[in-house]
Amino acid sequence: MPDHFRKEKINPCVKITLCLWLCLSISIIKFLWNKSLKLFFLSIQRKIVPLCHYLNNNSREVKIIHVDMDQFFAAVEQRDNPELKGKPIAVGHDAERGVVSTASYEARRFGVHSAQSIQVAKRLCPHLIIVDPHFQRYKEVSAQLHEIFHDYTDLIEPISLDEAFLDVTENKKGIELGVDIAREIKQRIRETTGLTASAGVSYCKFLAKIASDWRKPDGLTVIHPDRALDFIAQLKVEKIWGVGQKTAEKMHRMGIFTGLDLRNMSLTRLTQEFGKMGQVFYDFSRGIDNRPVISEWERKSVSCEQTFESDISENSAVNIHLYHTVLELVRRIEKNDFEGRTLTLKVKFLDFQQITRSITVDHILRTKDEILPLAKQLMHSVEFHSHPIRLLGLGVSNQKSSTAQEQQPWVELELEFEPWPEV
Repeated sequence: MPDHFRKEKINPCVKITLCLWLCLSISIIKFLWNKSLKLFFLSIQRKIVPLCHYLNNNSREVKIIHVDMDQFFAAVEQRDNPELKGKPIAVGHDAERGVVSTASYEARRFGVHSAQSIQVAKRLCPHLIIVDPHFQRYKEVSAQLHEIFHDYTDLIEPISLDEAFLDVTENKKGIELGVDIAREIKQRIRETTGLTASAGVSYCKFLAKIASDWRKPDGLTVIHPDRALDFIAQLKVEKIWGVGQKTAEKMHRMGIFTGLDLRNMSLTRLTQEFGKMGQVFYDFSRGIDNRPVISEWERKSVSCEQTFESDISENSAVNIHLYHTVLELVRRIEKNDFEGRTLTLKVKFLDFQQITRSITVDHILRTKDEILPLAKQLMHSVEFHSHPIRLLGLGVSNQKSSTAQEQQPWVELELEFEPWPEV
């Protein structure tokens, strides 16, 4: 037999080595193939999930713009007083317990920010200029902004004097792209008021709001559905609507620091930890927000509050301030033609601890004679002789008909209070 047909014996060790190598190669190829498929499908999912939600819930391309003025109060003051331009200013009352309403960008470099004590702000920025607020002027500028908005859509949801959501899906000028409308609105605001605004454009309010803050000041950011999940994934949870300081701290203890971390949590776990907000966080982390732009807003409460120059703990002082707070509340109820049946007392103490007490009755609360006895009843449950009061507030809510017997007479209630007195 020719030599080249002769079978040569292969060493058994070599056979085993070849078999092991072949099995390992097959396993590696299988692993890489599966991993590639998994990554591929995950990539598709990142694009498809928000896009499918976007299309399934909207037979048309929804375009929502969030417009937010830059350092609004401070910008108006600097515009109207050229000597303040380029200088660190804070709008607020320069009093022992004054609070910063808005800080200019020049002041923010020193750590000054809104809702901060004026005294703390002045320590951070010794050359800080404190400017008293001129709310009537701010309201006039706000009216100018809304005139511009109405040239494009009537679906406008004001959030405050200086920000609003606009649904421009079917806009009056027939402009196809939301970003073009936002750019045009920004330009008109600058020409009309001499101020700058930042705008965010997306398919839902949640992302439009985040986008408007992304490139401040004078920014314009668009978040398209096919990029939504990637954008949310890298967001710090503090940027997500509804996540305050305490909620963020709790999320951090759970190992949640980003939108991606939040998305990896199950709905069951989130609702266990955060109640109804768990569903909101679950949806937001997936780019889902079904809230419409509401142009006709129904007031749900009327309230007022006052921070005192010095703490009060004497019965006479508390009664006097409570009486005047009731008068201010009655004035606001009349002004807004509001009807409510629940009275809420808000008290903040010297150590910044805050409590609320509320009581519901079976009739509309309109007059001083109706409200004052209830306010005194609520105050009677508060121990302030050894725990001085720094802030006092009252509010009326609950427009639905109900009787006092149907509800607990004393409850802790969350109610957004408005400062008092108005300027």
